[in-house]
Amino acid sequence: QVQLVESGGGLVQAGGSLRLSCAASGRTSRYYAMGWFRQAPGKEREFVATISWSGGSTYYADSVKGRFTIIRDNAKKAVYLQMNSLISEDTAVYYCAVSYDGPQISRNNYRYWGQGTQVTVSS
Repeated sequence: QVQLVESGGGLVQAGGSLRLSCAASGRTSRYYAMGWFRQAPGKEREFVATISWSGGSTYYADSVKGRFTIIRDNAKKAVYLQMNSLISEDTAVYYCAVSYDGPQISRNNYRYWGQGTQVTVSS
């Protein structure tokens, strides 16, 4: 019913910036929150950031707070992740997702997921 496609990943140097995009298509049915998660090699998928339907509420993982910013554009059914001051620990596959339970930090609250986009930070 809903498809999510991420883009904007790539290889960047430490200290650099990258902007990820996620476009939704299909029927979203109701108001929804959106989030970003990431999964590094050999690690569990972890929460990065989430944003409410209105954009009035945002939450960030401690590891990215102050460096990353989540933004959404409901007219385009899109969510973005602006990543600044990148470090090697940010290297991972980044996934966007849709939640009908408001902005949440748990994977279990997200109904739909994108295929992921690779972000690699070199030193």
